[in-house]
Formats: sequence, C-alpha cells, structure tokens
Amino acid sequence: MMRMQDVRTKAFVSLIAILIIVGFATMAGAASKINVGALNDMTGATSDVGKDYAMGISEAIKYINDNGGVNGKKIKLYQFDYGYRVPEALTKYKLFKRLKSVAVLGWGTGDTEALSPTITKDKMPYVSASYSGHLTDPSKTPYNLFAATDYSTNARATLVAWFDTNWAKHQDNGKRKPRLVCSYMFASPYASAPIKAIKDQAKILGFDIGPDQDVSLFAIDTKSQVLAMKDYKPDVVWHGNTTMSVSATVRDAYSLGLGADHIVNLWGFDENLPRLAGKAAEGVMAGHVCAFYGQDTPMMKNVVAYGKKYNPGVPQEKRLVRTVQGWSNALALWEAMKRADKAGALNGEGILKQGFETMRGYDVGLGGAPLTYTATDHRVSGVVPVYVINNGKFQLVKRVDLKSRWPQKWAKEWIGW
Repeated sequence: MMRMQDVRTKAFVSLIAILIIVGFATMAGAASKINVGALNDMTGATSDVGKDYAMGISEAIKYINDNGGVNGKKIKLYQFDYGYRVPEALTKYKLFKRLKSVAVLGWGTGDTEALSPTITKDKMPYVSASYSGHLTDPSKTPYNLFAATDYSTNARATLVAWFDTNWAKHQDNGKRKPRLVCSYMFASPYASAPIKAIKDQAKILGFDIGPDQDVSLFAIDTKSQVLAMKDYKPDVVWHGNTTMSVSATVRDAYSLGLGADHIVNLWGFDENLPRLAGKAAEGVMAGHVCAFYGQDTPMMKNVVAYGKKYNPGVPQEKRLVRTVQGWSNALALWEAMKRADKAGALNGEGILKQGFETMRGYDVGLGGAPLTYTATDHRVSGVVPVYVINNGKFQLVKRVDLKSRWPQKWAKEWIGW
C-alpha cells in the first residue's frame, strides 16, 4: 500500500508539471500577440473626420486578425481617444512603449510632428493620418509613414488641376494672372502644413497671391473672412481645414457672392461636404488618397462588411471616406509587419527596413496610389487623382502627375515640404 507521503509527493510533482505546462502555454500565447497602439480624435477639434477614421482602424485590425494576423500572430490593438490634445498624445505614446508596442497608428499633425524626434530615437514606426509633407524625408523623419500622397503633393496637384481645367476656359485667361487666397486655421499645424507648397506652385503657374484668412477649425460663421476675400477678388480659394469649417466657409462664400472657385485639402472633402454645404459644394475640387466609401475596389467589400458587422448602429449611407483611409494605413502596416516578420525582424527597424522600404508599387486595394517607399524618399507617389463635386457626387477631374511634369523639382526640391 502506497504511503501517504508518496501520494503527496506524486501529487506535488504533477501539480508542478501542470503549472509548467500552463506557464509555457501562457508564454506562447503572449508571444503570438503583437501590440499596436492607436491614437484617435473622437471628441476634439478634428472629430468631425476623426470618428470614422477611428472606426476604420478598429474594423481593419479585426479583419487582419480574422485573416491570419501577422503570419499567425494576432494584433492586440490599444486604441485611445486623445481629443486632439498634444500633451495627451505624448502621455499615451509613453504607455504604448510600456506595453511594448511594435508600431503606432497615429492621427494629427501637431502631435505627430511633436513626437517625431522621439519615435526616431525609439525606432518606432508611426503610421499616422497626418500626411504632412514635412514627414516624408527619411533623412529627418525615417519612422514617420502613411499610406497616402502627402498634403503638399495633393495641394500642388489640386491647384494644377484647377489651373488646367477651370482657368483654361476662364474669360480672363491670357489677360491677367489668376488670383489665389488661402483659408485655414493659422495656429493648426495640420491646416498650415501645405501652405508653403501651394504658394510655391502658384508662383510656378504664374498666380497672384492674396492675403491669407484665419478660419478656426471650429468655425460655423466665416462671413468676416469671406468679406475680406471679396476685397481681393480671388479666382480660387484654397481651404486647409476639416469638413465642418470648410462647409461653413463655402456656404458663406456662396451666400455672399464671392464668385470664386474652391479647392480643398482632403480632410475637408468627404461625403459630408455636399450634405452640409448643399449647392455651395458644387464644383469644389480636391486631390484625394483613396476611394470613397462603398466605391468599387478589390478590398471595399470587406470594408463595408466589417462596418456592418462591428458598427451596425452607424447607417452605411452615413459612413465616410475616412474609414477607408483608416483601413489603408492599417493594411499598409500589416504588409510591412508580415514582411519584417518573415525576415525575422519584427521590431521597429525591421518593420521600416524589411517592411515599408521594400514596397515597390504595393496596392492595398482601396483605390489609393500604389505604395513605394525607399530609404531616401517616403513620398509614396507623384500622381494624384483630383475630384470635383458634381450633383452631390464625386467625379474624377484628372490625374495630375507632378513627378513627370516637374521631374527636377520633384527629385531635388520638394521632398520634406
């Protein structure tokens, strides 16, 4: 008969074995997870466009995990609303580091540019919704990336499209120079990011440039700024804000008879613009970075399906292109992480060097420019599709190829603007 001490000893050994097995299983489970941080604006100054982008990020990560994750490793997303407050973004970034995140899906220009020196030091890939041209020079900001053409490239292209189409048939073409005015929030790093570039392009094309107008991102009444524009009599106004204040300015310009055309940074140009501005939105133009929500592209059926599944309370007809932009960034990061992991380098430097910078014409399937990143240039493309609102719908005007049209300036002058 086995003695009680032997029984206890065997039970203890069995318990230790079980704990060791559970421990290894837990460690294996932890190793199969990849932490990624996400900063979004759902309540702050840019929440009019930020809420849909945030939904897109969350839905895209669910899709990624449902489709194998990063070579079998699932992504754990830590997503926070930072209310468009730079100090809050800095605090949350520190949290992402403590959580050992391998990358961050960021948002605004102010916080992204403020974090840029830190993420460079930390070698943290930071894939943001700030498409600031200032972040495209890898000799200065190597770990800042986005799956889109940058603000400066888009602004140049939109002005060129307006010049080639609207000004070409204007009654004063050949008699005088076209006149440009810029309307944006002076204190906003996002809104002011492409101003130097668009004014440079205006000079190249032979424009006269009037006084800038300071319009808040929160503006709902811009009559004083529009009246100041009327004194200059612009032919075209560049709008650098997000949709809510852009719609207010376009409406006031229409009601006060400004008589100018309007071109817009892409964050002020979405499905809500014709809803909010009505007839005043007709003819508004902008360069964009992907297909609009629900348009026919290879990946769009998944975008729509995951929207219905995970945010069923949001009517599909109210969803915005912002969701598609969120998916585009998430899918680009996914591809970079898969490449880095396959190369045995699933870390910050690996995601950059073995991931993003190996992409040559990579298409995420959402209507944006095929992505090319090199060690010397993070501008993904020099070709921008420019759209116009016609009868409340988005219609392609033309694709402007800046790289081919001004090859020397593209190669040697414009990077990092």
